[in-house]
Amino acid sequence: MNSPDMIRVPILTRVEGEGGVTVHLRDGTIEKVELNIFEPPRLFEALLRGRPLEDTPDITARICGICPVAYQMSSVHALEAALGIQITPSIRQLRRLLYCGEWIESHALHMHLLHAPDFFGAASGIELAQRFPDEIKRGLNLKKFGNRLLEVVGGRAIHPINVKVGGFHRWPDKTQMAELIPHFEWGMLAAMDATRWVSGFSFPEYEQQYEFVSVSHPDEYPMNEGEIVSSNGLRIPASEYNQYFVETHVSHSTALHAVRRHENSSYLLGPLARVNLNRDRLSPMSRRLDDDLGCPDLSCNPFKSIVARGLELVHAYQEALAILQQYNPSGPACVDYRPRQGSGCAATEAPRGMLFHEYHVDADGKIVSGQIIPPTSQNQEQIEHDLTDYLTRRIATGATREEMAVDCERLVRTYDPCISCSTHFLKLRWEEAT
Repeated sequence: MNSPDMIRVPILTRVEGEGGVTVHLRDGTIEKVELNIFEPPRLFEALLRGRPLEDTPDITARICGICPVAYQMSSVHALEAALGIQITPSIRQLRRLLYCGEWIESHALHMHLLHAPDFFGAASGIELAQRFPDEIKRGLNLKKFGNRLLEVVGGRAIHPINVKVGGFHRWPDKTQMAELIPHFEWGMLAAMDATRWVSGFSFPEYEQQYEFVSVSHPDEYPMNEGEIVSSNGLRIPASEYNQYFVETHVSHSTALHAVRRHENSSYLLGPLARVNLNRDRLSPMSRRLDDDLGCPDLSCNPFKSIVARGLELVHAYQEALAILQQYNPSGPACVDYRPRQGSGCAATEAPRGMLFHEYHVDADGKIVSGQIIPPTSQNQEQIEHDLTDYLTRRIATGATREEMAVDCERLVRTYDPCISCSTHFLKLRWEEAT
């Protein structure tokens, strides 16, 4: 006799946005797992159509309050490719500094307030702070200095306003930049201590075989430009993204799923993918810390993504500090350009993983069409596969329904999903029986 059963997690806590998980079982066996994203579609691609291309960085920044820089950087790189703009080394360096600020505030937040509580059975970061007041205070300060960097370089911490196609509206004030240096000297060392702390957590025994995908650059840790590579040997320019990846609509979610086009298989983005594919380009202190911690299985256990984020937090602080120490702007903050008809693509690394943008521009400099593929949208297929595999193992150990509901939330949080970002577009098709 077939007996259907279901485990529901109606609301995922400690994630950006609103979503849930539904596990369908029959006779004690998992039939399917659904990551339910029920936020309304954001429709940002449609909002851009017909607007001047100069509006794009400020509009796309509103897609997310946690990682607006990723959307701004992806948009300006793609539009500059369409217009044939070559930015100066000084502008490029300042963009990396701005991106470092976003990685710092996002990683510090997720590590200390969203993910760490799971390892101690705490319901919130506030509850965890009662047990680890010094560690949580340190994490909040790490985040604070990332936010301050965004204010100084970007004009404000949430949805920065200093970014534009071709560069920046203005160079940041030298005095304000210099004032950040002692904070970032402290932050680099504090980030190392925070990473040592999280590396000592008790991690669930769970390993998975992934196809890791990330941006990769030959000379630097991936952040704002490079090729798209995978652990299965893929190496392509960003302009060929749509030849190898495709989005599909699923009935249980207002977000599209992305899979490898020819293999129809899932893939993993984010800190685990970046560290695994680009470990040798981490900053010197991050590499030294990674060697000291000795995490050979870091790359195949999603619960250890918190350690990967810690390594990247150290990297972002060290790179930001180096740029701050040598900051001496010269020349214009923006490169002049003329509108022209064209198309351009770009892929950058948001804190949660690779973000892809493509734009088509007309001769008057208006947006004809755009495509925005967020990292959480791309990770959803892999999240569902991992939930199915992990819960199947938990069933075999005799875990209760209540325990597995908690397991769902804990596993989903390892990906640091930005659910609001992922609901970027929805193709709606009406079907009517006759």
